[in-house]
Amino acid sequence: MTTRSGDILGKPEWCFNRSVYKSAGYSEEDLERPIIGIANSWNDLVPGHTNLRQVAEHVRKGIHMAGGTVAEFGVIAACDGTAQGHAGMHFILPSRDLIANDIEVMVEAHRLDGIVLLGSCDKIVPGMLIAAARLRIPAILLPGGPMLGGVEFDGRKSDLTTLSEGLGMLKSGRIDAATYGDLEESCGPTCGSCAFYGTANTMCCMAEAMGMSLPGAALVPGVYNDRFRLGEATGQAIVALVKQQVTADRIINFSALENAIRVLMATGGSTNAVLHLSAIAAELGISGAQMMEAYDRLSASTPQVAKVNPASKYDMEDFYKAGGVPRVMQAILPLLHRDCLTVSGASVEENLAGYRYKYPANPEVINTMERPFGNQKGLAILRGNLAPQTAVTKPAAIDPAMHVFSGTARVFDSEEAAEAAILDGRIQAGDVVVIRYEGPKGGPGMREMYKAMKYIYGMGLAKKTALITDGRFSGTNNGCFVGHISPEAADGGPLAAVRDGDRISIDIPQGLLQLHVSDEEIAARLAEWQRPPPRFTRGYLGIYSRLASSAADGAVLRAPE
Repeated sequence: MTTRSGDILGKPEWCFNRSVYKSAGYSEEDLERPIIGIANSWNDLVPGHTNLRQVAEHVRKGIHMAGGTVAEFGVIAACDGTAQGHAGMHFILPSRDLIANDIEVMVEAHRLDGIVLLGSCDKIVPGMLIAAARLRIPAILLPGGPMLGGVEFDGRKSDLTTLSEGLGMLKSGRIDAATYGDLEESCGPTCGSCAFYGTANTMCCMAEAMGMSLPGAALVPGVYNDRFRLGEATGQAIVALVKQQVTADRIINFSALENAIRVLMATGGSTNAVLHLSAIAAELGISGAQMMEAYDRLSASTPQVAKVNPASKYDMEDFYKAGGVPRVMQAILPLLHRDCLTVSGASVEENLAGYRYKYPANPEVINTMERPFGNQKGLAILRGNLAPQTAVTKPAAIDPAMHVFSGTARVFDSEEAAEAAILDGRIQAGDVVVIRYEGPKGGPGMREMYKAMKYIYGMGLAKKTALITDGRFSGTNNGCFVGHISPEAADGGPLAAVRDGDRISIDIPQGLLQLHVSDEEIAARLAEWQRPPPRFTRGYLGIYSRLASSAADGAVLRAPE
């Protein structure tokens, strides 16, 4: 079998390279086998990654069993949760591109034959998938699995984000300090990606839906022993893909991305998936406009067959036990590209036909197309004079009574300013909170307005106000929100022209985001507008703010024209 690694390990011309490997402890026999990389984002800082050292041991076992040689290396992984609400969040989305580049460098510099991608959280999983699409070698993604839910609070199992909702309750006198302290101790009881259907778990589900993970791999909880068995199976599967020369670009294609979009809509996943799937597509030469058309088209014809926290009281463990991604895909099978190849070596349809569920079905979590939780769009693309390119919202997480909302603009030029106003009680029913200069360039890094929405919920305003931004949201946010507004304010988009007191309308059924100001007045305001100075001029964020593209194109890095 011809391998990439074999091209640089042949005798006698490449004996220097062989000696380098042997200096690291490899044997003669090791160098005769396919060399399989494990890109492991294990660290002590992120609960979604603290089990990956153990998971990797089982992946290594599977690779050895199947006749491969392991080459494991580390990948950075920053925690969205820890970074929320301060300058650290500027680095989170930009870390996605560092991860992709890092993996590309290691794979190409060492001519690895295949790669197992170990990661669980928000920007790590899409960064790894971007690398897989770019490298076009055999690749499999294996998540570490979600954490279990915490103590019951406010009518459902708690999770880490419950603390942000609880802070609003504490500030408004709805709970006391002792209750809040107890919640801190008990809302995150295990390792794993957060227990709600946020961006982390959404992107793990997207990887499985597009065929880049083994069936069922997305949602087995991180503390379940099945996670280790999946590690071993993944190790064996990657060697089989290398031997058969099934590269990632044969699996990740437009049809596979459409399958992922279908699952995204059917489950009401995170709005961030729009950004990340578009970035993956960009590696394949698929434009942002083509992807936006797909989101629009597929969302209109995909019923919501799963309902999970934050859209219901059921968390990731419940979602897994109800059947997870396989049962969702089985439910919407007539809408899928069933012949798409997957990393198991079988097609989507073949995987589903042979899948064994370990727990009984739960129609309160996953139902059928005939009895969906709703026929409204799981995610929706909005356009209008405030979003000439696009904006993104999540009807599945918005009370139907708020799908059409008009209010008075309260404008803030940073996340911190808006959060202070909310906690100070300066936001009232009927307001539309506008947070701008938080896009890919302006932020830079397109921070999540996670805390702002949680504070609005905690203050009892979730069904009385709206929030719009050129930044992002967490997959756990609910309430009336619109993000990814493009062009962003820092690029001179219409969001930069909004003033306090303006009237703004959100109409999800009609797909509209409208500023009730004449085109002439918007043009006059923008003519007077001056681009604010960049918040960062040095280091990686200084580079990122100059190179990041529009959110409508996935916020990918592009060389200046």
